[in-house]
Amino acid sequence: MRRVPLALLAALTCVTTCHAQVLKRVTVSHEGKSDFHTLQEAVDHAPADGEEIRVAPGTYREKIHISTPNIHLIGTGKKPQDVVLSWNDSAKSAGGTGKSGSVSVDADGFMAENLTIENTWELEHTRTEEGSQAVALLMSSDRAVLDNVRLIAAQDTLYANSRTCHENLPKDGSPPPPGRAACQASRQYFRNCYIEGHVDFIFGDAKAVFDHCELHARHNNNVMFTAQSRQFPEEDSGYYFLHSRITGNPQPGDKLVLGRPWRTYATVLFYDTDIQPKLSADGWSEWGGRLKTSTYREYRSHGPGVNGGQRIVTYPPLSREEEKRLTPRALLAGSDGWDPIHAADGLRSRR
Repeated sequence: MRRVPLALLAALTCVTTCHAQVLKRVTVSHEGKSDFHTLQEAVDHAPADGEEIRVAPGTYREKIHISTPNIHLIGTGKKPQDVVLSWNDSAKSAGGTGKSGSVSVDADGFMAENLTIENTWELEHTRTEEGSQAVALLMSSDRAVLDNVRLIAAQDTLYANSRTCHENLPKDGSPPPPGRAACQASRQYFRNCYIEGHVDFIFGDAKAVFDHCELHARHNNNVMFTAQSRQFPEEDSGYYFLHSRITGNPQPGDKLVLGRPWRTYATVLFYDTDIQPKLSADGWSEWGGRLKTSTYREYRSHGPGVNGGQRIVTYPPLSREEEKRLTPRALLAGSDGWDPIHAADGLRSRR
């Protein structure tokens, strides 16, 4: 049996474990010596295989679009509040919800660590019935990682979306024709993140895991934490909230629910959630009669706001085998064996 030379073995191993270390590294700062003074300029000059961008403390008031794969943003402050990426578009001002994002990402391998992304539109304008959707982060990226990141807006804060399952879908949002091939949605991992908003403030059809995150409800008459949009049974998408926390300071009359179905097969699971503000006893909300085809599940919730026992949807008990698979690795491995924990740890080690 021939032995593989150690140098070759190391090179082969590095294909999957060392990519982050070989990315070009640049710096961004408003003041002092740095490679760039705006983040968009750094993104625009990134090589085709990606770049690590180290962002100095400060508020970067710019609308950012990322279409290059493997862009890694690292805030170099002591806490995520020290680096703020901020803009103030809305669906009305930008010409659609999908154009309103302060940061928009449509390339794979995106990562961000130790920073804040915000959309300040609702703080600066009077809310209207139509056009008030104002996205902080629109992310249609596979193998994406956000670690210790704050996402702040009001309606439609986080658009956790997928490019891979949209081909040839009806434009009106109706179910696709029978015989649709199975589709692996874009996989996204959120760890130790803070996400703030009110109406549908986490939405889209990515396969996303939220691990030890905080969901903070802003005041609004109706607060829906999720509006997942899985459109057909063969699409492998859904939102999974693991060991997370729900906070907020609702005013009398505010109704808080875990989600409502934006599309026909919306899929959301909450597991081991610390719920502080009082939820509506219904737990979930109807939207266009799609509750009957959606998959909404909630297990081991605790805290003063649970208000359980009267949920509008029913779901089976959680089996031991299902519970064992409620881990980021098991949920997001996909066909290529991606390890989101390893990716997040590698990102954090470079700060």
